Amino acid sequence: MFDFHMHSDFSADCNVSMEEMVVGSINKGLKEICFTEHIDYEYPDDSIIFEFDLKEYADELTRLQEKYEGKICIQKGIEIGVQPHILHKYEKLVDDETFDFIICSMHTTDKKSLHYKEIFEGRTVEEAYQLYYDELLACIKNFKRFNVLGHVDLVKRYSDEPSSNLFHEELATIFKEIIPEGKGIELNTSGVRYGLSHAMPSDDVLKLYKQCGGEIITLGSDAHRVSELAFQFRESLELLQSIGFDYITTFEKQEPVFHSIKQLL
Repeated sequence: MFDFHMHSDFSADCNVSMEEMVVGSINKGLKEICFTEHIDYEYPDDSIIFEFDLKEYADELTRLQEKYEGKICIQKGIEIGVQPHILHKYEKLVDDETFDFIICSMHTTDKKSLHYKEIFEGRTVEEAYQLYYDELLACIKNFKRFNVLGHVDLVKRYSDEPSSNLFHEELATIFKEIIPEGKGIELNTSGVRYGLSHAMPSDDVLKLYKQCGGEIITLGSDAHRVSELAFQFRESLELLQSIGFDYITTFEKQEPVFHSIKQLL
């Protein structure tokens, strides 16, 4: 089993050491993991800084790769929080650093944190969703240096009421932008932990991605605690198989590696 979205205390919203997460992954029987620490430049909350020492991160990861060699494969990843006006900063980041795996996520819309639900103020739910998907599309049209889109329908997590519009047209446009470029999406199982009835994206979005020709899909718990590692992975693999996916994907040096879901179940 492979968990390709997890955090450690290199991410500002996590206080668990990288080694604790590695040991927890081994104890859960994981064969390969990827740390995807947060970098959100210009995050609109001065009380939390989503940046960290990249050299220290690389050094610690190398130490753990050597210490636990033969027990688990540890990949070096990053989760970047895009906004339309700072894409050049991420271009420089990717130019200057090397990663096995890059998740492109959007945690802010209209320069406001989704966490505080500010994009819903003065807007209908549908207007807020539209703004989220419009900004995400603008980002991926102008920034190509990533492997998968993270929790592509994250806006649902922060909405106090569901949208009557599924935004399949907007999502299909996004998928048709990334699929020909060899990019994919993740199935992020944290949605249920945060009170949704489904992972992110929801089942209908996964089916839409498949219908658009999408094949690259990674599986990640978005764990910030050891107890969250590999959360609902078996159920997620069964769901993906029922939709028609044959493989889940891992990455090494940003090259996809495909693993048969049938063999994993």
